[in-house]
Amino acid sequence: MALYTAAFNIAFLHIVNLTPLFLPEEEYHFKQWMLQYNKVYDLEEYYHRLDIFTRHKSRIHYHNAGKHTFSMGLNQFSDMSFAEFRKTFLLTEPLNCSATKGSHISSHGPYPDSVDWREKGNYVSPVKYQGHCGSCWIFSTTGCLESVTAIATGKLPLLVRTNFNNHGCKGGLPSQAFEYVKYNNGLMTEDDYPYTGHDGFCNFKPEVAAAFMKDVVKITSYDEKGMVDAVARLNPVSFGYEVTDDFLHYKDGVYSSTTCKNTTDNVNHAVLAVGYGQKNSTPYWTVKNSWGTNWGMDG
Repeated sequence: MALYTAAFNIAFLHIVNLTPLFLPEEEYHFKQWMLQYNKVYDLEEYYHRLDIFTRHKSRIHYHNAGKHTFSMGLNQFSDMSFAEFRKTFLLTEPLNCSATKGSHISSHGPYPDSVDWREKGNYVSPVKYQGHCGSCWIFSTTGCLESVTAIATGKLPLLVRTNFNNHGCKGGLPSQAFEYVKYNNGLMTEDDYPYTGHDGFCNFKPEVAAAFMKDVVKITSYDEKGMVDAVARLNPVSFGYEVTDDFLHYKDGVYSSTTCKNTTDNVNHAVLAVGYGQKNSTPYWTVKNSWGTNWGMDG
């Protein structure tokens, strides 16, 4: 009988050890976060996501306790590893430009100390959420076209995010999207062609296109003065950069990365520059992302 009892105890201890141990407050914070973002998991997935969440939360606390120009916070991505996030939301190929009209030629200035197209009028559309789809390049492109159209016509259209051959989730380049709009003779509105967040068949109808373009001009890589010139004089600008793991939980402040490699072959995300300025003598870009309003400073 004693041998059977010992064997039972060993088996029981083995089963118990399969369940990860977390502090009660860690599970409490995780469950509160799950309620906030409507997350549901089975038992195995629950502990896997709790482990990732707890690691993120510890890193955020450590970062915010230090001296940095930006703070971090939990958001809808806090149960994802950066590898998962990168595979789902970011571009998988270098972001090179194939503009149709050469390089941007800057004026000689002077330029305003700060610019924000949101404050100039109704020239920037609301922040959207690309969903579990690598379509940031489309959101960057359409955001730019919306602003350019509003500046030219006085009316801000909400353009479709899905008729770029309807393979946007596999990634792409803003320059390709701009050329698609040019040679496809326009882009429809979101009302006429709702965004789905997954690949499908193209249903473009040129007769109801709401935005058009003649040419797209490239700003040379690393030419930030050229970008300042374009944003100050012309319109919000579509551009790409490298997202590293700390950007996943950016909350507010002037973001700066110590791990960004500053080379074009590592660029993996496209956004929209809607302005620029300085804070405590540190220059910054005001950027519109496509990860929803729960991320960053209202998106």
